[in-house]
Amino acid sequence: MSQLFGQTWREAPAEAEIASHQLMVRAALIRPLAAGIFAYLPLARRALNKIEAIIRQEIDAIGGQEMTMPVVQPAELWQQSGRWDRIGPELARFKDRGGRDLVLAMTHEEVVADLVRREVRSYRQLPRLVYHLQTKFRDEPRARGGLIRVREFTMKDSYSLDADADGLDRQYQAHYHAYFEIFRRCGLPVVAVQSDVGMMGGQSAHEYMYLTPIGEDTLLLCDACGYAANRQVATVRKPQPQPEPLLPLTQVATPDTTTIAALADLLQVPASRTAKAYFTVATLDRAGPGVERFVFAVVRGDMDVNETKLANVVGATNLRLATEAEILAIGAQPGYGSPIGARRDAYTLVVDDLVAQSPNLVAGANRVGWHLLHTNHGRDYQADVVADIVAAAAGDACATCAATLRSVRGVEVGNIFKLGTHFSEALGAMFLDATGREKPVVMGSYGIGVGRLLACVVEEHHDRAGIVWPLAVAPYQVHLVVLGRKAPAAVAAAEQLYRDLWAAGIEVLMDDRDESPGVKFNDADLIGLPLRITVGDRSLKAGGIELKPRRGDETRLAPLADIIATVRAALADLQEG
Repeated sequence: MSQLFGQTWREAPAEAEIASHQLMVRAALIRPLAAGIFAYLPLARRALNKIEAIIRQEIDAIGGQEMTMPVVQPAELWQQSGRWDRIGPELARFKDRGGRDLVLAMTHEEVVADLVRREVRSYRQLPRLVYHLQTKFRDEPRARGGLIRVREFTMKDSYSLDADADGLDRQYQAHYHAYFEIFRRCGLPVVAVQSDVGMMGGQSAHEYMYLTPIGEDTLLLCDACGYAANRQVATVRKPQPQPEPLLPLTQVATPDTTTIAALADLLQVPASRTAKAYFTVATLDRAGPGVERFVFAVVRGDMDVNETKLANVVGATNLRLATEAEILAIGAQPGYGSPIGARRDAYTLVVDDLVAQSPNLVAGANRVGWHLLHTNHGRDYQADVVADIVAAAAGDACATCAATLRSVRGVEVGNIFKLGTHFSEALGAMFLDATGREKPVVMGSYGIGVGRLLACVVEEHHDRAGIVWPLAVAPYQVHLVVLGRKAPAAVAAAEQLYRDLWAAGIEVLMDDRDESPGVKFNDADLIGLPLRITVGDRSLKAGGIELKPRRGDETRLAPLADIIATVRAALADLQEG
């Protein structure tokens, strides 16, 4: 430790709000350079090496071939795929000295598709699985949580290449199971949940979530049947409205009643008997760069709109709330809005499927201080799209088994996507099948954020004193503490033990600094290596050296003569634990 680059800190910086951020800074693992950009010091680098080795072993085991692709990519590839226009400022764009547009990679689907169109000609060259571990950049607007949300990061991204959908299914399932094994070996419990395909596009996706209160994602879980989904895509079993006669449309005065709660209270009806208007403007890049369209959504008053579902339904790359002026321009009234009486040509109307089935709902009259009784979809207004657009919530009924859903927070540490043929068709990544017909390669994409995984391991494995590393990813296996730098016998014994442990293949960090025992023990707990060995005059006079696992309070004296075997046995116990 006298030679270690980086010093431990007694206090965490004020901006570090979560445990992993605080401890990784204090334990000399990371140092911030700019917002969302970190330097990884030697201790962190050793842990990252071990995580990356686990990832390589598991991806190699399912047929992966490691390669390296460029960080800087030509804009033409992103323009051909359509993502140049669909992705906003989080994609870092710049020009080289020749004026050519370039991007900093946030992912590599385009590059893989470009390589495939150059390298793959026949079905005999499929299936294939390629991957790399490489630096990415995503210009996050709100970097937070240390390594939880950063702008520069290392990702393992792998790409499956198949001749048909069955082949994609097999490679998807292989990744699905391999990911669980990667996270298990790293000591991180995760759940796999259904997720939105987002900017990746494609047919379906799963995210691997570490469940923790610090997570930014809300997940809906069913303990009865195992259903698990990100709230962005979670579905619920909606109540079935009882049929009833359609009553005449009637205006009713509702002064100062601009919320569903106030409306329900005034009219003495449950919120489930009302319809809620949601005004938004969608960016529809498929209609042309930056093209916007007003989208009017209607859900039942006791439910909320899920913006991800709504965006997917209308094919939007972005949604923003409409301004008051924009709402008035379509003939609607903020606080009293409904499709009835609004300019029908001025917007796309999306109605939740439950509203379409619910008779005689109270809705706005598009007139300040007035609402309409007995509105009915199909009679009084007609949607452009009827779909599930509501946000699932804790307490809702599971769509699969009707049991009650619960919500938890989670951090996404990995994801897998069935891309299908979108990128291969866009970039011309074609092959000839057995009959000589040209077909697009079927692709899958699979990612793991390595730094975020490291942070989540620390978040899961720590106590009040510091980090408690799982053995498999610890920077070193043993923390050797030398007490009494002026005690020649202890120093000599410790230095010999240090050499012997390394010779036996055991990784050791030796604290040879001229510090007090209290400082050394505090730093040992802070850094959190799995096994601490203490060598001092007192222990040597008692017949050996002290061994203490980082997890737990038990300290025992071990004879120096057979210490290598003793340490190996202790590490084996920690590995099994």
